Amino acid sequence: MYSKCKERGLHVRKEDIRLILSTLDPLGTEMRRKRRLHRRAYFSKGPNFIWHVDSYDKLKPFGICINGSIDGFARRILWGNAYCTSSDPKVIGGYFLETVRSLGGCPRILRADMGTENSTIRDMQRYLRRSDDDPLAGERSFIYGKSTANQRIESWWGILRKECVDLWLEYFHQIKDEGKFDGSWLDKNLVLFCFLGLIQEDLDSTKDTWNSHLIRPSRNRLVPHGRPDVMYTLPELYDTEDYICHVPVADCATCEDQCIHRSDVACDEDVFTLCAHIMAQHHLRLPKDRYTAFDLYLALRQELTTVLNVVR
Repeated sequence: MYSKCKERGLHVRKEDIRLILSTLDPLGTEMRRKRRLHRRAYFSKGPNFIWHVDSYDKLKPFGICINGSIDGFARRILWGNAYCTSSDPKVIGGYFLETVRSLGGCPRILRADMGTENSTIRDMQRYLRRSDDDPLAGERSFIYGKSTANQRIESWWGILRKECVDLWLEYFHQIKDEGKFDGSWLDKNLVLFCFLGLIQEDLDSTKDTWNSHLIRPSRNRLVPHGRPDVMYTLPELYDTEDYICHVPVADCATCEDQCIHRSDVACDEDVFTLCAHIMAQHHLRLPKDRYTAFDLYLALRQELTTVLNVVR
């Protein structure tokens, strides 16, 4: 209505239009009010009742992919890993199996977006819950859904970007604008070699800070508040229980064949070998911060570019 008034040369405030419409058409105003956006009320019964899994691709143009999982009740980050890929289902399966082993069990429900990268954790979750007798066992223990509805982990990605990723994005874009990163296969592998360890340290620090910080009360009374670590480890304080489903060691061993665990060599093996040789030859050290990592990146890039030009 405001746009229609403007089209007809009527200059009037939106608030005046709202008041006039509520007077002239009170029934229509009330109907429109009832159809306004209502946010979904999220609810999880307790720790390990549901885990949310997702990938974060803001750094993917620079060769670094992030995958994470969060507990739906406590909002505790279970894993947050940076690696060379987040599309290999066996790598995601490795993250999941490592967490299951460390906790001694799996969740009642595992929730992820639709995509081939989540096929392994789907099969593993259903296998690990195949013999349980609760209503959510077997096929029902894994659910797909739209990314926009995966609100627990999507919300935390916003926290991660503000507290960690934004700094790296700005830094990498600056390197790109200076013409020192062109998105080539070599440049992405050098970023992995020089920066991945530092980014993982930042991820771990952000995860630890989040898990120990105080979550304030929400208008949704069904959602608990407190520190994620406390809510996760002491559910009795919140009149609930730990819903973890204990997994035999033999079942974890069976799933091992479907997993690829992160290697210390995230970049291409040939690039890693050449970089290690150049560092030894020129007495270069491993970086301790992003500035020394950038210096190492430039030195290796210059040397490898020279080598590739000679080969050609």
